[in-house]
Amino acid sequence: MSNIEARIQELGITIPDITIPLANYIPAKRSGNLVYTSGHVSALGDKSFKGKIGRDIDTEKGKEAAKIAAINCLGAVKNLMGNLDCIKQIIAVHGLVSSDPEFTEQGVVMNGASDLMVALFGDDGKHTRTAAGIASLPFDFSVSVYIIVEVH
Repeated sequence: MSNIEARIQELGITIPDITIPLANYIPAKRSGNLVYTSGHVSALGDKSFKGKIGRDIDTEKGKEAAKIAAINCLGAVKNLMGNLDCIKQIIAVHGLVSSDPEFTEQGVVMNGASDLMVALFGDDGKHTRTAAGIASLPFDFSVSVYIIVEVH
C-alpha cells in the first residue's frame, strides 16, 4: 500500500470513482505536469449538502461540504491518472460557496478542503486558494471545489 493510500485509509476516507458528467466537460484534464479538475460539488454517497451556507447550513456543515467536494476532486485526479501516488503537490484549491448575502465566512468553509489536503499530503498539500461567495450553484449544491495539482 502506498503512503497516500495508507493515509487515506487512516483518515477513514473513501476516494470515489467519478462518473461521466451530465454536460459537455470532463472531470479532470492533464496539461504537462499539471492536472486541473472541474468543479466538483458537495455530494458523496449518501451525503449531500444543498442550500445556502449561513441560511440553510451552518459554517461547520459547510466545512464538511467543502471537504466532500475536495474528496471528489481527488477522485477525478485518480480516475484520470490511475492513482493518487502521482501527486507531487497540491498547487491550488478554489472554492465557490453558495451563501446567504450576509454570510462572510467563506474562507472558514473552505478550510474543510484545505485542511484535507494538508492532512493527506503534509507540506506538499499546502496550496494557494480562493474562497468566493456566490448567489447559487447548479442543483442548489452548497459548495463547489476545483483543484490544480502537480504530478510526477
